[in-house]
Amino acid sequence: MPDGPRTRATLATDLAALGLRASDVVLVHSSLSKLGWVCGGAVAVVQALLDVLGPLGTLVVPTQTMDNSDPRHWSNPPVPESWWPVIREAMPGFDPRVTPSTGIGAIGEMVRRWPGAVRSNHPHASFAAVGARAPELMAEHRLDSHLGERSPLAALERADARVLLLGVGFESCTAFHLAEYRVPSPRTEFGCAVLTETGDRKWITYEDVATNSDDFAALGADFLRSGAVIRGRIGEADAHLFEFANAVEHAVRWLPDNRPQAN
Repeated sequence: MPDGPRTRATLATDLAALGLRASDVVLVHSSLSKLGWVCGGAVAVVQALLDVLGPLGTLVVPTQTMDNSDPRHWSNPPVPESWWPVIREAMPGFDPRVTPSTGIGAIGEMVRRWPGAVRSNHPHASFAAVGARAPELMAEHRLDSHLGERSPLAALERADARVLLLGVGFESCTAFHLAEYRVPSPRTEFGCAVLTETGDRKWITYEDVATNSDDFAALGADFLRSGAVIRGRIGEADAHLFEFANAVEHAVRWLPDNRPQAN
């Protein structure tokens, strides 16, 4: 049986005990349900994170919009091919102010809507940040660099950020994706709806690295064996805290030996 409800204060205590520090820049991947019963839900979790980070810290989350993509790639669930032209014609253009994130959980979506949050302007792979360095970290996100050198991930690496996996496994670790841009990786065509400078929407296509997280659990298990990861509990959730740059460096070494390479 759980030993009681989790609160903003108890979560902050757990986060500090794990090693999260005031003034940290931290990229958080999370599952609210894994924390146990939280009084205040996602609001309390974000408050606890910001309490520990303090006024000089910065909280970053992915706010991806996976449904703003070419329907020919959809598999969960797929849609009839006859629908594809309609979707491409009618999908609303990405608007960082209002377009909700999809598939990243309640905590990430709460950060996106948090007062003062800054969101990067990528129609498919955006991030959002709250805190002292949010504008700097979200400033550049090129269309053809979902998770690469001209994205918030590279900015996080330069900022000596840390990563907190909160109730999720390494399959959710976007830091590993940055490594895919630094080793031979396949490329593919993407499509999405965007807003033009005049406020109209249009469908565009472009090419970028075809990222793939299918082997990230195995990569994460190997990274754990390196001793560079702090492990603990936040509420009822397993938590992992580590340096962003260490994760990328490890992935750059691991991927060429453990993943078939692009021709």
